[in-house]
Amino acid sequence: MGKYFGTDGFRGEANVNLTVEHAYKVGRYLGYYYGKNHDDGKASIVIGKDTRRSSYMFEYSLVAGLTASGADVYLMHVTPTPSVSYIVRLDEFDCGIMISASHNPYYDNGIKIINGFGSKVEASVENEIEAYIDGEIPEIPFATREKIGRTVDYSMGRNRYIGYLMTLATRSYKHKRIGLDCANGASSTVAKAVFEALGAKTYVINNNPDGVNINENCGSTHIEQLVELVKDKKLDIGFAYDGDADRCLAVDENGEIIDGDKILYACGCYLSERGELNNNTVVTTVMSNLGLYKAFDRKKIAYEKTAVGDKYVFENMMENGHSLGGEQSGHIIFSKYATTGDGVLTSIKFMEVLLEKKVAASELFRDLKIYPQLLENVRVKSKKEAREDEDVKAAVKRVEEALGEDGRILLRESGTEPLIRVMVEAGTDELCRKYVDEVVKVIKDKGHEA
Repeated sequence: MGKYFGTDGFRGEANVNLTVEHAYKVGRYLGYYYGKNHDDGKASIVIGKDTRRSSYMFEYSLVAGLTASGADVYLMHVTPTPSVSYIVRLDEFDCGIMISASHNPYYDNGIKIINGFGSKVEASVENEIEAYIDGEIPEIPFATREKIGRTVDYSMGRNRYIGYLMTLATRSYKHKRIGLDCANGASSTVAKAVFEALGAKTYVINNNPDGVNINENCGSTHIEQLVELVKDKKLDIGFAYDGDADRCLAVDENGEIIDGDKILYACGCYLSERGELNNNTVVTTVMSNLGLYKAFDRKKIAYEKTAVGDKYVFENMMENGHSLGGEQSGHIIFSKYATTGDGVLTSIKFMEVLLEKKVAASELFRDLKIYPQLLENVRVKSKKEAREDEDVKAAVKRVEEALGEDGRILLRESGTEPLIRVMVEAGTDELCRKYVDEVVKVIKDKGHEA
């Protein structure tokens, strides 16, 4: 990870450690960088944003920087991250920018840069942007006269993305009762339209963004409201998205949560049975549950493990030609249809499994035993110092030895926040709690807690 860019773009609290000046400079450099590929020096760049109050501010700053460097800018307005990825590829833009901090609180924001192939931009480009922000690259020229860039309304791009999603459904959703939690975020402009056009009876919650309620006790990170909705209304299924709609979690007809691991299992088994799972392999991250791997072993489905982040999942998929991968958090990638996690697309593909198998959602997981898992975040002064502390490493090793093959412990840095994440899987919730507490206590006792 760089100084400013982490695993999911440049992220921070708006106007604290991610400022309008940062956004302006990102725009200035991207307009210049991609403009070099054109004889007239004019790049074409598309921008989308989520519903945070600061997203408009950053949009205007980016536009100012981009047009000042001569780029033409196309605005999709409030739209999911995967829609920007889709439109970049479809309409051959030089790059795309998504303004979002995904599942973070409203006061955070982020700048995600998407390359011309629709995937997250190369680290080399991020490094150049960082060098420009820090004054390590000479000042770049301003465009003048007719070379100044223009700004174009491109809301049609979002509508084309909605149309694309509709084409992916294999059957009508008529007579299906479906709950949708839009997290007061970007899916508010898409999800209801797609499901109703496909014939579903929809029950939508958290679909009224006001700039500060994005992800607030709702969506995929706070799924309790959707659980209650599904149970109260006796729905067939419910889907919850995060702020920029690149994640999806679900709730079955009994109100049980279907996380990313379960989605990978259901879709992986379905695609394998149909001979459509490339290399008969599913790509996961190190955070996936031990129970998922044991279930795949029984089904004779292979799997790969990457570092946490859908960026790394996608890189593995592209290098090896795999067709399905994702994270426990709900970033699921179907490489035949998308180059990034896509929450609404994931719910459409999950609906395909339900409708083609003609079963209730809960029936898909009879052969899957999920191990109890506990994750605790510790806010720290220095992620590197906490992770490399010899006493912390010794505590982790003790837990590993105690668990043996009946569980595991994982200690890792957050890619977007000043957090150390301590995760334990074991045979019981009590053991998970015991071993997490042991390691967290050492982190705190050594003075690493912020």
